[in-house]
Amino acid sequence: MMKKSLFLTALSLAILTGCQNVGSQALQIEKQGSFTVGGSYVTHKGTFKQENFIAPEGQRAYGDFAYVKYQTPTNAKKYPLVFQHGGAQSSRTWESTVDGREGFDTLFLRKGYSTYLVDQPRSGKSNLSTKAITPDTPWASNPMYADKTFWILSRMGHYDSHNQPVANAQFPAGEAAYQAFQQAWTIGSGPLDNDLNADVLTQLVDQTKGAILVTHSMGGTIGWRTALRTDNVKAIVAWEPGGTPFIFPENEMPKITKARFEALSGAAMGVPMNEFLKLTKIPIVLYYGDYIQVGSDNVGEDKWGTELAMAKQFVATINKHGGDATLVHLPEIGIKGNSHFLMGEKNNQQLADLMADWLKQKELDK
Repeated sequence: MMKKSLFLTALSLAILTGCQNVGSQALQIEKQGSFTVGGSYVTHKGTFKQENFIAPEGQRAYGDFAYVKYQTPTNAKKYPLVFQHGGAQSSRTWESTVDGREGFDTLFLRKGYSTYLVDQPRSGKSNLSTKAITPDTPWASNPMYADKTFWILSRMGHYDSHNQPVANAQFPAGEAAYQAFQQAWTIGSGPLDNDLNADVLTQLVDQTKGAILVTHSMGGTIGWRTALRTDNVKAIVAWEPGGTPFIFPENEMPKITKARFEALSGAAMGVPMNEFLKLTKIPIVLYYGDYIQVGSDNVGEDKWGTELAMAKQFVATINKHGGDATLVHLPEIGIKGNSHFLMGEKNNQQLADLMADWLKQKELDK
């Protein structure tokens, strides 16, 4: 009996220890869900009749809202992270990596931040639009014959003599990762309207009563514009912003560095000084990866060289007017091999820690 008692005690301790180990790794989520924010509708003229119930007469078309998925960990920090994706993308940017590891969504939940993942209007799960596709709607074709285009523009790597994709150092190698990357793109269901996108993102930020924006690529301009519209943006973390205009005072427009294909060059838009100064009231950090060089034979490397040149002027202008902006070019601090989709690459944990350290320095980790 004593041996049996000792055995059961030892077994109970082992089970308890195992549960504690699992618990230390498990995410503790207080609440989660999804909702839409913003949006509008237009009504077709005429009168609705059941006899012709599929006709548009008298019916509404809804659209131009954002879909938001959120998760809140137990004992969450004060300000949530609101993740804004880039062009032809969706909230998948921030979810699992192409090789199945945790993305920024989960990594920052583990760090105690609530996360809000956005599908911007006319994209992803928000693909209802009140306006029809126009000739200038970017990436609207379906099917999209653009896998090599996206690969090169995103600096994921190059192609060998057999026209097979070769990944850069931090992008997971292999056909499965390549396919997962290509299957993350979305088509535009209506004209790109970054003021609309900023208006809707502003509504979300106001709804949270304060948030930290985390943007990527073409989403960069949406972040800048949102900060002009509300005081509830507490900081901006921008991962390789570009592809849409940076914001400058209208009387201090920057020098444009032209890309080999001029349409790919970094761009800027001017706003009144009193508007621009709102960007000087919050901490801002911009991160850029590797393989960036103006004049490179690689179209993507050249294009992002012009964006980096614009970003440096953007940061300098903010700081000139008393702001707190920082640009981090990762190779210069010893982090090499990252592409344009660096948040999903092999060292994404290291990059998440880098961002978390910055948030701590700015006392946004409480």
